[in-house]
Amino acid sequence: MLEALPLFANTQLDEITLWGLIFASYCTSAFTAAFGIGGGVALLAILGMVIPVTTLIPLHGTVQMGSNAGRAWHLRAHIKWRLIGLLLVGSVVGTIIGSQIVVALPDAVLKIILALFVLTITWLPTPRLAARGDSIVTVGAMIAAIANMFVGATGPLVAALISSRVADRKQVVATHATAMTLSHGLKIIAFGFIGFVYTDWLGLIAAMILSGYLGTLTGSKLLHIMDEGLFRKAFRVVITGLALLMLAGGLKGIL
Repeated sequence: MLEALPLFANTQLDEITLWGLIFASYCTSAFTAAFGIGGGVALLAILGMVIPVTTLIPLHGTVQMGSNAGRAWHLRAHIKWRLIGLLLVGSVVGTIIGSQIVVALPDAVLKIILALFVLTITWLPTPRLAARGDSIVTVGAMIAAIANMFVGATGPLVAALISSRVADRKQVVATHATAMTLSHGLKIIAFGFIGFVYTDWLGLIAAMILSGYLGTLTGSKLLHIMDEGLFRKAFRVVITGLALLMLAGGLKGIL
């Protein structure tokens, strides 16, 4: 595979790992298509098992941007653009702040932060945000953007901001997809300035975006036959195991 597709060679990952990540992108996109949320966190945890955090955050962001951009395009008629403007202002400021901090932390510390974030998102309910004022939306987006530079999967936090201002389900999904496309796009630019070499990962990024799109198309057809309650319980167990392994790796790197 590496000989046939030279764009994969610079990742320094073996063939089994590459195929595993491509398949993981398919499965996690299928999960999101079926249940609305959770796939981004799952993919983040899986990437954290095999890739350093300073690499996986921009890689994960690029793949997620592709997934969200497709969803935003299909639902573009329902986007609340005024809300997007408020979120964009906060995201720009938060990304600038976060980019100045993330490069100063060692990989072991970032793994611990990432693992704790995954455990929090998996087990604690997303807070209901009384975002009645525009300033709350903007500040919330700034905080989410700072966190996005460290942990990558802040979709549930942004969704809480949007759902507190928008009631229509299609508008929530469309506006959330647009907001996350812009947030991940800003993060990609920031990591480019920091020095992340995207060209080394283009093959894997393209393959994961494609497999994620296929997962989106087939997920609702394949996963709706499963019991949602049982599936979500199993999902939590698997994600918790991955996060604990990541946490142990981070602690080992420090001790």
